[in-house]
Amino acid sequence: MNNPSNLKYTKSHEWVEFIGESTAKIGLTDFAQESLGSLVFVNLPEEGDEVTVGESIGDVESVKAVSDVYAPCSGAVTAVNEELLDAPELMNESPYDAWLVELSNITDQEELLSADEYEALCAKEE
Repeated sequence: MNNPSNLKYTKSHEWVEFIGESTAKIGLTDFAQESLGSLVFVNLPEEGDEVTVGESIGDVESVKAVSDVYAPCSGAVTAVNEELLDAPELMNESPYDAWLVELSNITDQEELLSADEYEALCAKEE
């Protein structure tokens, strides 16, 4: 399992890459895409939407299940990875390049895990 140390992670298997103090990109972790299997559909919020920490911001559908994607931070959606709408399998091929949304004006965030803490969490779930 690959968990880059420059990212932060959530207990619900999203990764967070901070770009400055109040902007972040969010995606699904390697563990999440591996658990879900081949991803076939993604449903994302619109640019300009406000999201709240802990609430669903969309979902991903795989051959196994539909899973919600949760906001690790509160803020405004400033970009959506449109490429994933046509090619959701990119999340399987390269989960840390296939970001879902970018949030700006972050006002709150949940407790985020380091790569080592996240790997320990995943080991318990396997």
